[in-house]
Amino acid sequence: MPHPKRKISKSRRDKRRTHYKAVAPSLTTCQTTGAIHLPHRAYTVDGNLYYNGKVLIEKAAVA
Repeated sequence: MPHPKRKISKSRRDKRRTHYKAVAPSLTTCQTTGAIHLPHRAYTVDGNLYYNGKVLIEKAAVA
């Protein structure tokens, strides 16, 4: 198995790792319901499933 010939310093290692960072997810607001959700994802509001501002699955009415 190959081994490094010289020790990689902490500064050199950390310089390489500066590009690995967490990014906040982009959020959108539905124009029909006003709910905040991830873009291109289905989301629920009051038990109804919405996608692209349209109801996909309605909550069953309790009798």
